[in-house]
Amino acid sequence: MRRSPGDIMELTQADRQHLDKSKQDTCSLGNTDDSLKYDSGRVAHDFSCIHSKDLLPAEDGEEKTKHFLQELLKEGLEGFSLDLPDQPDNLEQLLVDCRDTLKYGVKTGHPRFFNQLSTGLDIIGLAGEWLTSTANTNMFTYEISPVFILMEEVVLRKMHSIIGWPEEDGDGIFCPGGTMSNLYSVLLARFHLFPAVKTHGMSAIPRLALFTSAHSHYSIKKSAAVLGIGSENVIVVKCDERGKMISSELNSSIEAAKSKGLVPFYVNATAGTTVYGAFDPLNEIADICEHHGLWMHVDAAWGGGLLLSNKHRVKLQGIERAHSVTWNPHKMMGVPLQCSTILVKRKGLLQECNQLCAEYLFQPDKHYDVSYDTGDKSIQCGRHVDVFKLWLMWKAKGSEGFEAQINHCLENAEYLYYKLKKRTDFQLVFKGKPEHSNVCFWYLPKQLQSIPPGPERDRELHMVAPKIKTKMMEEGFTMIGYQPLEEKVNFFRCVFSNPATQREDVDFLIDKIAHLGIELYSLS
Repeated sequence: MRRSPGDIMELTQADRQHLDKSKQDTCSLGNTDDSLKYDSGRVAHDFSCIHSKDLLPAEDGEEKTKHFLQELLKEGLEGFSLDLPDQPDNLEQLLVDCRDTLKYGVKTGHPRFFNQLSTGLDIIGLAGEWLTSTANTNMFTYEISPVFILMEEVVLRKMHSIIGWPEEDGDGIFCPGGTMSNLYSVLLARFHLFPAVKTHGMSAIPRLALFTSAHSHYSIKKSAAVLGIGSENVIVVKCDERGKMISSELNSSIEAAKSKGLVPFYVNATAGTTVYGAFDPLNEIADICEHHGLWMHVDAAWGGGLLLSNKHRVKLQGIERAHSVTWNPHKMMGVPLQCSTILVKRKGLLQECNQLCAEYLFQPDKHYDVSYDTGDKSIQCGRHVDVFKLWLMWKAKGSEGFEAQINHCLENAEYLYYKLKKRTDFQLVFKGKPEHSNVCFWYLPKQLQSIPPGPERDRELHMVAPKIKTKMMEEGFTMIGYQPLEEKVNFFRCVFSNPATQREDVDFLIDKIAHLGIELYSLS
């Protein structure tokens, strides 16, 4: 059953039920007859005298644990508090806390949540996340995570082959988000060209320069800052009106950096920019990187999923020429957060770059092939198991299932684009169909429709999206993001990555923005 439009900020549609105070109070779950309360025709357990110490692995804790977990996501009670107690709370209070945490949080799985690139809730993925948490293991050695490490290898090989690399040559690792994946790419590029930096530091190498587009993710600058290269040595390359890097500008920027005594070493190309959803010209950028001997990275955190679509993968043509790729399955593929990969064309480079051979973990004389110990490929020591939920979803959907949901999301974007194009109270930020599932637009109140473009109109228009967003969040029916970009004042950015979203949800969004706009500006 689909959720109603009114519950993006509520856990359920029903009013929350109180337990009947007149019902029998008990502190025992061992006796079934004495441990139950009957509320509105359903059986409810009383946990007011049960504490966490009574659950597994406590002796005789199995029944209590089972009932507690069964109650966890049912309708809530009252009494939520963020304060931390000195004495342990009982399980009744913990159930209240869990239910109210969900109640007051934003429902990012709702089909009318358009605010971020990662949305939706895949039930198979959720099951995978639960099993992962139950296993509660670490990805650094094969001896404690043998199945998960083999799964990671299989999934990474699959992703290599989809990119177009030979499966046996590539490498990679799952990372805590796209920012970390991009940081790995800069780290690897620097080590590949200047291996002495690992032991001697930045003083042993020349002043470096790296290049990225004006519409790229901020993590490239952050990576330069974290790695000691310096954010000022990130050269921002101009984009065209659709947000694509201009390849001729890249070439001239590299030449200009060389003339200033900088040493170019790395270019980041974006496949699916955060705001416009633009795809840089990868083949042209690859030609320039080859000419200058530079590392080419493709940040496909947002656009990588399109590689699974026969219809849309052409937009990433040339990605196989990259040295490294960031791809976030927690975006277009709908895997529960977090699930990000750094994929590397050259096998062994991750290990060479990061290996420190901690003797308490990575003993060379283990009884198995120690190349399966992935911990020394990583910056981290402890590493969460992010692969299982993706592996399980891939088993459940097949590649064709991912393709269908990705195509559906882009069809929603195209539908929104054509709807907005026909209306006088909305204006698209740029002409032409969206390349990805990003649709950027302004809402134009009636008062502004007669004002010609210029500073006066821009001043007023800049305030429209924040006002509507504020009212939208107060009502809790839907959510969409906004931002300025370069010379453009605040505009809405709608993104589709939830396969549960249908055309009726798109219609609702348009109508809701227009309704709120009329309501707000009729009062001013």
